[in-house]
Amino acid sequence: MSTEENKAIVSRFFEEGPSKGNLSAADELLSANFVMHAPLPASPGIEGINEVITTCRAAFEHLNVTIEDMVVEGDYVVARFTAHGIHKGNFMGLPATGKPITMTGIEIFRIKDGKITELWAEANLLGLMQQLGIIPMPGDQS
Repeated sequence: MSTEENKAIVSRFFEEGPSKGNLSAADELLSANFVMHAPLPASPGIEGINEVITTCRAAFEHLNVTIEDMVVEGDYVVARFTAHGIHKGNFMGLPATGKPITMTGIEIFRIKDGKITELWAEANLLGLMQQLGIIPMPGDQS
């Protein structure tokens, strides 16, 4: 696959999955032996990524993920992203706060034969927990 084709696959993953909640896109974009490496509780494979997308979209109304940068090297695509939403549902045991959120992260995708085979995900969960009031901001005396 070309650099542009690999970038298009990753762009579509963010657009269809997290931003639109189109779970059927996972069947088209992910290989049958897809592996996710992420600091979130989820089942293995495609089922796991669909659980993560469903959970996040239920917790954050108007969830939208924007790719800020993409770098491609061979079969790997690295995407730096920003997610925006409003905390309207349960997330990791925290009931809705109604607060707007902005979360950043970086994901590394491995692509083979036009399908995503592996995903490594790192997101600024500390910053998210601070925005939701679970963890105090540095210097906050309240």
